[in-house]
Amino acid sequence: MAQERVLTIESIESIESGGRFLRGGLEHRIVSAAIHYFRVHPRLWRDRLERLRAMGCNTIEVYIAWNFHQGEPGPARFDGWRDVAGFVRLADEVGLDVIVRPGPYICAEWDFGGLPAWLLADENVRLRTTDPTYLAAVDAWFDQLIPVLADLQATRGGPIVALQIENEYGSFGADPEYLGHLRKGLIERGVDTLLFTADGPQDLMLAGGSLPDVLATVNFGSHAAEGFAGLRRFRPDDPQVCMEYWNGWFDHFGEGHHTRTPEDAAQTLDQILAAGASVNLYMGHGGTNFGFWAGANHSGLLAGDPGYQPTITSYDYDAPVGEAGELTPKFHLFREVIGRHVELPDAEPPAPLPRAKPQTVTAPRIAALRDHVDLLAPDPVRRPTPEPIEKLGHAFGLVHYRRRLDGPARTHTLRIEGVRDLAQVFADGKLLGMLERDRPEQTLDLQIPDGGLDLEILVEPLGRVNYGPHLADRKGLVGGVRLDHQFQFGWEQRVLPLDDLAGLPTAQNQDPAAGSTAGPVFHRAAVVLPEPADGFLAVPSTARSLVWLNGFLLGRLWNRGPQVTLYAPAPLWRAGENEILVLALEPEPGSQSLEVELRDTPDLGPVATPYTHADY
Repeated sequence: MAQERVLTIESIESIESGGRFLRGGLEHRIVSAAIHYFRVHPRLWRDRLERLRAMGCNTIEVYIAWNFHQGEPGPARFDGWRDVAGFVRLADEVGLDVIVRPGPYICAEWDFGGLPAWLLADENVRLRTTDPTYLAAVDAWFDQLIPVLADLQATRGGPIVALQIENEYGSFGADPEYLGHLRKGLIERGVDTLLFTADGPQDLMLAGGSLPDVLATVNFGSHAAEGFAGLRRFRPDDPQVCMEYWNGWFDHFGEGHHTRTPEDAAQTLDQILAAGASVNLYMGHGGTNFGFWAGANHSGLLAGDPGYQPTITSYDYDAPVGEAGELTPKFHLFREVIGRHVELPDAEPPAPLPRAKPQTVTAPRIAALRDHVDLLAPDPVRRPTPEPIEKLGHAFGLVHYRRRLDGPARTHTLRIEGVRDLAQVFADGKLLGMLERDRPEQTLDLQIPDGGLDLEILVEPLGRVNYGPHLADRKGLVGGVRLDHQFQFGWEQRVLPLDDLAGLPTAQNQDPAAGSTAGPVFHRAAVVLPEPADGFLAVPSTARSLVWLNGFLLGRLWNRGPQVTLYAPAPLWRAGENEILVLALEPEPGSQSLEVELRDTPDLGPVATPYTHADY
């Protein structure tokens, strides 16, 4: 019975057709869609899987985010939202095969490409290489992960039909010894199903990212004939597989919202399937970068160059199944195209999910963040130089640095090196200015009075780089602080992880003059719903903010755009009163309240020029 689900490859001696997949002795076509369990609330997993099945998919593809499971060295978590085995079993129940991409690196516009931040505490580690420190961490992770997946392989009656080795390695490096170590490690831990690699269709990428006797696949967004021709030149006997067909795209802060016309995307899908190829839609359903999980790109030639591009909270991706489960025009066109090439399932798409009724509530100021650094991080670290967050033992949060400056009493030039990524600077409690990563030339004039002053630097990290040569993206301050030419040593340092805010005041202080007047401010509001339903939260009255719903961090908003609303899925709401907590990171001076809007439709911002086949 198990063998009927196992995929094998039959080579055909024709450069025009390549090989083909067989299953149970019959030719098989993979029509897959990417979906990430870590971007979808677990109570919505089945809903999203059923929508992808109804679109015509017979398979789903899923990355496994190492950092989502192992936030620190030691035991990994596979419970609750991290129950990847439960997700795979659920896909099986829905009638879907599963392709797993366990990394250890996944890219995915996810923080640090899925690698755990604690790797960066060691400045000598060499990521994605045979560096012994890195491989030891990978091996320890695979020791825990692979036993969770092994019995779910098709060879043992489960739905997993294939596993990937690393991810687009040819876009990063060329090290067959490293890839071979990963392959051997998967096999030794019990992987006996089909293995593959995935890279861009360029010769350099395919050569650097593939292994002999391992299925090679290609990723592209258009020009299917050219993409498959590149694959056939490299591997004439392998089946044609587009492992990532980029039918949409993701967004960075400060850009427009990326879309691709449904007609153009469907045309390329038709070309892929008409060529007899298998396909994985990236993405089928994008989901959300909840919390601090969004990654970033970096277009600079060197790591210190400008070109940092943080990714927004939404990962809607202009996918056929939208962020809140919407069945888009792209969904219906894709279903029509798929139906021309493979038999569609006898399944109607699920109905739209209920939406909350719009309302606007006032959120009074309850506390200034700088008044509560001792509460949020009671045990400061004292070190000679400012340290990045990873060396302070954390992955996420704000980083607070403090030092007394005794003089001399005059105006100095303050230079802060290696800001990752936004820094607010305070002199004796007053905001001196804000510094940004991509403006390393910035300095601030600092007037030191007789008797000196307290200098505070509050750093807000954004996403870690997830693709390209600049992966080692440490956060906080990664350089020194200079007064004129002189480095300043001896710093009190705190990480504010913002994962436990229970000690904050519950109501507005009645004295508007009490507490700090500069820097980030917490606001609290209540939203009453008769029943849980999907909603979208906007905070238009502040420039930059973090937003929690009933203690769960939805994500980040920034008026640089494009995203205006944060998706707040129904499972996070409750009937009756719900708490909205907003940390206004860049508040209006003197503001005692702000407005929070609950909407029934998403707003991902102004649309950039729609993508077409020529852009991929």
